[in-house]
Amino acid sequence: MKIAHIDVHVCHARMRNWVFVKVLTDQDGLFGWGEATLEWHTRAVVGAIQDFAELVVGEDPTRVEHLWQMMFRQHFWHGHGIVRATAMAGIDLALWDILGKVANLPCSKLWGGPVRDHIRTYCHLGGGRMEDFYDTRAEDAARFADLAKQAVEDGFTAFKSMAVPPTLPIEGLPPIRTAEAAVAAMREAVGENIDIMVDCHARPSPAMGLQFAKALEPYGLYFLEEPCWPECVDGLAMINRAVTTPIATGERLVAAYACRELIEMGVVDILQPDINHVGGITALWKTAAMAAASGITMAPHNCEGPIGGLATIAVDAAMPNFLVQEVCSGVQPEAKEKIWEEWLGFPAMRMVNGRFPLLEKPGLGFDLTEDALKKYPFTGTRPMPRIFHTDGSVAEW
Repeated sequence: MKIAHIDVHVCHARMRNWVFVKVLTDQDGLFGWGEATLEWHTRAVVGAIQDFAELVVGEDPTRVEHLWQMMFRQHFWHGHGIVRATAMAGIDLALWDILGKVANLPCSKLWGGPVRDHIRTYCHLGGGRMEDFYDTRAEDAARFADLAKQAVEDGFTAFKSMAVPPTLPIEGLPPIRTAEAAVAAMREAVGENIDIMVDCHARPSPAMGLQFAKALEPYGLYFLEEPCWPECVDGLAMINRAVTTPIATGERLVAAYACRELIEMGVVDILQPDINHVGGITALWKTAAMAAASGITMAPHNCEGPIGGLATIAVDAAMPNFLVQEVCSGVQPEAKEKIWEEWLGFPAMRMVNGRFPLLEKPGLGFDLTEDALKKYPFTGTRPMPRIFHTDGSVAEW
């Protein structure tokens, strides 16, 4: 069996144009689907997939690790860049889908079988309005409280919000008090039996991230995410040593090797690599294994399309050190969830009785046709939101 061709399909989805990869074999009817969605870099990813196709077409698709190594190493420039890693992920997911179909097993059973019966999830409440973050502190806190109560009513036992505003490298008390007010309102709204997480989105500098971490520590956060820039390992270490709140990061890390320093230094408690950006199932599984050996748990990031999400759930099912899964889809279906259900024939990435069930079909567990995708053609990329501080300097989104 050989890889005969690789097709790329781009579907309109506002800022996150879904990039789907179909790996076809020379065996009639045998193919696999993957996803390589990367916000605001759609055309670059498509080009990278086409470059990788020159390496893998004609190869045995069941040699997944071998092909991953080829894509990572044989273009001389190792696949550390986010575009290359995302393109690799799209092909890698499709290869695992093929392997599961060949074995007639769901992918979760290819890695030793599920170690849990369902997947715990949490939703993201979003963040405050940037233009008036400090002027409407009470109003913003009340809005966070309302969103928190709605999440619990929808069946979530955990949720996350961007309660931390963009800040200059050093600021006074207003942003700290803004975050405190929002988190206090959410905690009061849902009580102590619901897990609350705060996503700083790497908005603060290490110095400001430390202040936010200390200010929010009394509210018993499940974890504090990206309290400073992910490249600043020393800053993460400083914050982690200073508070008891578990510290999480990882959605911007590329390839399993990028996680090694964080694991070795013990600067994080929870790793959050994204299957679409870390390099696919192969890289996510390796990262989880490294983390498990050091007592670090995994809470994978996921805010792309349905294929990446379903692949992540398959890995979660067999991952011993899995904690909780992010999902950017609510219990009540919105436009994108309705599109996914139209494509796949079932409510993909939506909870059932408050949980994600495990898929039992071979491979990644779904069927999809090109005809289903043609209704949503690529129409360009929506510009990324641009955030500036009050003095006009560039802020983190």
